[in-house]
Amino acid sequence: MVSMCFYFQVHQPYRIRRYSVFDIGRNKDYFGDRSGTKLDNRWIIDKVAGKCYLPTNAVLLELLNKHPDFKISFSFSGVFLEQLEEFAPEVLKSFQDLVATGRVEILSETYYHSLSFLFDKNEFREQVRLHDKFVKQLFGVTPTVFRNTELIYNNKLANEIEAMGYKGIISEGADHLLGWRSPNFLYSPVGAKKIKVLLKNYKLSDDVAFRFSNRGWKDWPLTASKYVQWLNSINGCGEVVNLFMDYETFGEHQWEDTGIFEFLRYLPVEFLKHPDNNFKTPSEVVDTYETRGEYDCHNFISWADLERDLSAWTGNEIQDAAMNKIYALGEKVKLTGNGKLLHRWRKLQTSDHFYYMCTKWFSDGDVHKYFNPYESPYEAFIAYMNVLQDLEMEIDDILEERGFAVKGKVIRTRVNL
Repeated sequence: MVSMCFYFQVHQPYRIRRYSVFDIGRNKDYFGDRSGTKLDNRWIIDKVAGKCYLPTNAVLLELLNKHPDFKISFSFSGVFLEQLEEFAPEVLKSFQDLVATGRVEILSETYYHSLSFLFDKNEFREQVRLHDKFVKQLFGVTPTVFRNTELIYNNKLANEIEAMGYKGIISEGADHLLGWRSPNFLYSPVGAKKIKVLLKNYKLSDDVAFRFSNRGWKDWPLTASKYVQWLNSINGCGEVVNLFMDYETFGEHQWEDTGIFEFLRYLPVEFLKHPDNNFKTPSEVVDTYETRGEYDCHNFISWADLERDLSAWTGNEIQDAAMNKIYALGEKVKLTGNGKLLHRWRKLQTSDHFYYMCTKWFSDGDVHKYFNPYESPYEAFIAYMNVLQDLEMEIDDILEERGFAVKGKVIRTRVNL
């Protein structure tokens, strides 16, 4: 028997507009513009909704209605769901219709799609709590399986997630950690007692996400029947194949004219022809299968780029400077007690802001160029740091008005007391 576990990441950040030094102290409108470009958040949502979200959701609803055994799962960032509420309520409704079938699972993550676990554990826990609360509000379900931003993972994270009450966590199936073992089994994180880790089968996932339309690929064209033959070969050599990918694979990264929607439409038909095959959500995989050993991950890994590490976000000096600055403001912004200011600060933690500052232009250059709405990583850095300067000025003004002495850091006693 082999189970297919389909999981899709669905995320869009609040992109920062070209915020100049002349905006500091004058303009609190940090996010996006109305240019009809990659810096226009409404335009991006509308564009991707038309190419991906709405048509793919329609195909999936068709498949869920046609095949009672078909199941899928999503993780939505909170900032993505906010934008759907604001810009595209019809898209949000289409996701709610999928979840209402009872065969679509929603996973937990950080609300702001942030790297907070690396810098501030308390902030991380709060963002996860906010995410689950928002998911409950919009979809009426409570997540039981966790996936961190960009599948960033190590042993300590897995143990923290277990302590927070989750029964499963998703990670990259890294070859250097698995060795001779297969990602097509469940494993136990080192130090964990109950939680189980589901590992992405990156080869089979990337065949769809990245290679599907590549005419130079030896296996092009990829048909549903050919792909299912590869999946069937796992029978006897594995128990679950975890196919994890960005949702924008369908229609945005792989355009409609590549045949990606027809591939998706026929995949369940072909897969379910084998009597031993089935679909399971991540929580069902956790409930069904036992672990087959430990997955020992001391250093952080991710699903990004060829290196599968953190270098897409923390690989150069400008990224590090920006990252350290935003988290250094945490104590002060929380001391203001200003909810709107706190929300703005947290939106600035979204990992995409640091991804846009990446200077890796060798093996992964095309990927970084595709996603980067700025002319260069340095333009992204300048706009970001200008925003942080304005934000810090506003924070300091509020604290000083309340009687706190502020000189680079918060002094916890009031002035003249």
